[in-house]
Amino acid sequence: MALEVGDVEEALAFYGQIFEFELRGRSARMAFIDLGDQFVALAAGRAQAPDERRHVGLVVDSKQAAREALAEAGVEVLPGRGLDFRDPWGNVIEVVEYSEIQFTKEPRVLAGMDLAGLGKSEQALEELRAKGLAD
Repeated sequence: MALEVGDVEEALAFYGQIFEFELRGRSARMAFIDLGDQFVALAAGRAQAPDERRHVGLVVDSKQAAREALAEAGVEVLPGRGLDFRDPWGNVIEVVEYSEIQFTKEPRVLAGMDLAGLGKSEQALEELRAKGLAD
């Protein structure tokens, strides 16, 4: 996914306060980061107004850790049931925890990411069972 931001260096600093990521590469107007197994491009040149309905979802292993990092960075969490926030350029980011969502990672991927013990909530397991994707 690509997020339009005003300034790539500022975006790297902002997102680095909240998430651990690895800088994959960059050019004059873009930076490419790996957040776990999610690939995000930060592109300079935000032109549209702040998002209202549109959002980007990022999956984390600990939503509580993200909530604490947001608080520490002074970022306001948007009202609602989830953990949503707006970055300085108007992008709305929804933070979801891996244990709460339906999709699963292959055991080798989890092990490679040093997340082999990461499990699913009962609600997510029920959703997977209903689709024949879990025992």
